[in-house]
Amino acid sequence: MTRKKKKQIHEIIMYIILILVGFLMIFPLIWMFFASFKSNEEIYGSISLLPQSFSWEAFVNGWQGIGGNTYTRFFANSALLVLPTTLLTVVSSTLVAYGFARFEFRGKKPAFALLLSTLMLPNAILVIPRYSIFRSLGVLDSYMPFYLLAAFACYPFFTYMLIQFFRGIPRELDESAYIDGCGTFRTLVHILLPILKPAMFSAGLFQFLWTYNDYFNSIIYINSVKKFTVSMALRLTMDSETVVIWKNVMAMSCLAVLPVVVLFFFCQKYFVDGIATTGLKG
Repeated sequence: MTRKKKKQIHEIIMYIILILVGFLMIFPLIWMFFASFKSNEEIYGSISLLPQSFSWEAFVNGWQGIGGNTYTRFFANSALLVLPTTLLTVVSSTLVAYGFARFEFRGKKPAFALLLSTLMLPNAILVIPRYSIFRSLGVLDSYMPFYLLAAFACYPFFTYMLIQFFRGIPRELDESAYIDGCGTFRTLVHILLPILKPAMFSAGLFQFLWTYNDYFNSIIYINSVKKFTVSMALRLTMDSETVVIWKNVMAMSCLAVLPVVVLFFFCQKYFVDGIATTGLKG
């Protein structure tokens, strides 16, 4: 057997393994989709993947929501929460990272050490202090706690990631921009941001996913059902009924997952580039 033949067989085997692993990873999503067409009796009493009959009734009934609040409102609430939070996180983290990576100022090292130390704090420790602060500010039962945390770069993971990316960009680019008459802000906007785009997309995608799926923090700061996000609405659907109609829950879960899946496929190139690289090498 020739070396070329062996290489082809090896590639075929690897593709088969990747397809099998990929199928195992997406199988829960496939099962969830088909479960939205099954009754409770069929879900509990049958191991068949395919339902006995296909009907879109679960999607229609599930969309009606709870207490007069449809999933149109819940998806709109998720957009109002997630999109500004993601945008503010990317902007604030980029500005803070630019300051740490490109400028020298008094107390820079202790400030950077403090930034790194906050990465080690579990979220449970921060819940009570943050809740007390937001209660004093009178912004509970709104999306302002999330906006404020994002606007003041209170997500150190993204700041640290962008700092590392900035450090990989040669300083000669900054110096060339200064010689051409650019200030620090114009250098950031016109020179560095185009290079930083993959890392910014990665940070934005991570924040979008984390905020969109976040149930714990949302239930702490938001009390009104009319302001609930999709993740909170799904949980409320299970708590509000004596007998949970699982096909409705599965149908709404499929729709809840859809924006995340679509976003990932559209931004996959930037996501992979941002994770796989650490900036240009000087």
